Amino acid sequence: MSEVDVRGLSIQERLYPGLQCFGCGHPKGLMLRSYPGEGAVVATFRPWPEHDNGLGFLNGGIISTVLDCHSAAAVMLQAESRGLAPLAGAALSYVTAELDVRYLRPSPLHEASDLSAVVTSAAESEMTVQVELVHGGTTRAVATAVWKRWRPR
Repeated sequence: MSEVDVRGLSIQERLYPGLQCFGCGHPKGLMLRSYPGEGAVVATFRPWPEHDNGLGFLNGGIISTVLDCHSAAAVMLQAESRGLAPLAGAALSYVTAELDVRYLRPSPLHEASDLSAVVTSAAESEMTVQVELVHGGTTRAVATAVWKRWRPR
């Protein structure tokens, strides 16, 4: 049974199904699916052999992309709950303004890892998210993501 069968539509599928994001919406991308959990937005990421860093672990760029995309799901869910729809001409309510990633330990390439994201501050103009990648009960990478309201010019 897939996650969609068990949990229903992911945040990405429900809130921005046509977005061609490499992390969650592009057919050749990572196809990340995030879900509301208890106190956090959660996901499971299953790496592919192509995500190798050359040493048999998950590539840091892939980790950064997954953390960024998963934090987006938390922000978009928060925006929806506050009634903050995208502004005219914007595909999303918010866009990444900063992503501070800390790599703590190598992450296995051939096993799934868990993701957790919590919005720590939320305002109409900006939101901040703490996001982490965990495998085997050990945190492998953490990030602070700052998202700004997308105001097309």
